Amino acid sequence: MKNPSFFERSELTQVLWSFRREFFMVGIFSMVANVLMLAPTLYMLQVYDRVLMSRSELTLVAMSLVTLFFFGVMAFSEWMRSRVLVRSGVRLDTALGTRVFNASFESYLSQSSTGPARAFGDLIQIRQFLTGNGIFAFFDAPWAPIYIAVLFFLHPMLGWLSIFFACVQLALAWFGHRHTVAPAEAAGKAAAESGAYLQSKLRNAEVLESMGMVHNLRPHWQDRHEGTLALQSASQSLAHRITAWSKFIRYSQQSLALGAGALLVIDGQLSPGGMIASNVLMTRALSPIDMMVSTWRAFIGARSAFERLEILLGNYPARDPALSRVAPQGALALRNVVASAPGRSTPILKGISTAVQAGTVTVVLGPSGSGKSTLARAMVGIWPDVTGEVLLDGLPIDGWDRTELGPYLGYLPQDIELFEGTIAENIARFGEVHSDKVIAAARSAGLHEMILRFPKGYDTPIGEAGGLLSGGQRQRVGLARAVYGDPVLVVLDEPNANLDDVGEQALVRTVQGLKAAGKTVFLITHRPGILAVADRLLILRDGLVQADGPRDEVLAALRAAQAAAAPAAGQPGGGALTVQPA
Repeated sequence: MKNPSFFERSELTQVLWSFRREFFMVGIFSMVANVLMLAPTLYMLQVYDRVLMSRSELTLVAMSLVTLFFFGVMAFSEWMRSRVLVRSGVRLDTALGTRVFNASFESYLSQSSTGPARAFGDLIQIRQFLTGNGIFAFFDAPWAPIYIAVLFFLHPMLGWLSIFFACVQLALAWFGHRHTVAPAEAAGKAAAESGAYLQSKLRNAEVLESMGMVHNLRPHWQDRHEGTLALQSASQSLAHRITAWSKFIRYSQQSLALGAGALLVIDGQLSPGGMIASNVLMTRALSPIDMMVSTWRAFIGARSAFERLEILLGNYPARDPALSRVAPQGALALRNVVASAPGRSTPILKGISTAVQAGTVTVVLGPSGSGKSTLARAMVGIWPDVTGEVLLDGLPIDGWDRTELGPYLGYLPQDIELFEGTIAENIARFGEVHSDKVIAAARSAGLHEMILRFPKGYDTPIGEAGGLLSGGQRQRVGLARAVYGDPVLVVLDEPNANLDDVGEQALVRTVQGLKAAGKTVFLITHRPGILAVADRLLILRDGLVQADGPRDEVLAALRAAQAAAAPAAGQPGGGALTVQPA
């Protein structure tokens, strides 16, 4: 990604820049709070050097009341700046939540991210830093010179002593930055990878437990976990050493400042009140720097999160909300489509080209590993690494806004993914539940009567990932979800894999109904019984088109090829794809 210049701010930077008014207000409140921090110092000077000398109770009461008023204003300023930052954090989440949600899912589909949870974790980390104590150090630090100037006013030696300790703390902060960033990032990356590995195994806990694979996988996770612990231990050990040095410097500063003040009092160059006040003032002057050192890891984490989010939002920009297309009719064309996957030396699909008119039913056949499921994902625009063109009504499918295109597409993946909620919510794609459309989709999938037998009917919760339904029931619910509404292009990947005879008959009726309504249907299957509803056949083998055309012509050509190859091979088909008539 190209790094934006100062005048070409990234989207994330622009959002933060929109909060400049709030940050300005925080700066004003910080100025008031820091200026009023001088009140305790002035109060001590007056008490030690004037009140104790004059023994005037009226002066003491008046000064105490004025100081309490200043403390009240200071507390109000502290409260207001915290309130402004908290509200800004909520607004930041509102402004970026939807964008991060959409961009993270697009990134996950392109296999370049660990998913939405990481992106939202980055957003939360930025928000927490902007509303936490770390950000206050950056607002308080510019006022440290005022305290140092007052120390110079009390005595130059105290001012130079405060500058010396400030330089020491800045050097420690620089050292921490140079030596803790890389170990902390490496430990965070390792922890994320270890967590992702464990989470991927937990999704298949039933398989692991039933076949006793947990014991075999534990050493693989243990290696990753121990590597993560080693990196975290090294990072935390260095951070703790830096923190220890910071405490040593802070305590030394407090004691030496008091000692220097006492020396000046002995020499008659400073009053006892000035000695006490200078100690408090120097501690206050160096407090922001000390806080920066202690919150440096949080700052580094927030900065890394900012950079990741900046790249994510830059690589997956927001769709133009004003862009709206005419409702598609369902004509689909593929032009030299090549689909690849990480870790494979050869593409999965090797230049697929075909064109299908709207209202056509195409059955895709081929042996396992021929690229059928990849073709299905490429046709609906969710395969990440695709070259060539996938055109819906002559327009690239990846140029559509997915929210706008979604209602016109129906997709049933080979691995059915249902979501926690009711049957009606799953069929309605978790949008607004239109009862008539939900029932129509369920009837189309032959699901209506079965749903009515559940205790709560369409309001029956299905559990996480549809765990309360059988495989065939999940497949039918997925089919009803695919045909819900008015999709013009329906892609079904092995829709009859878990269906019994009754379910397959319902599937045939569903496809016939879609065809009668003028919908374009792609149906991937291994079972020849569904061929009766096909208008066209597309046969894949090793990522290439072996046959493509009207059903009867393709079947006739295959039979002729099988008959010609049989005498030479000594067996029917000679190793070619064998298709029995429907």
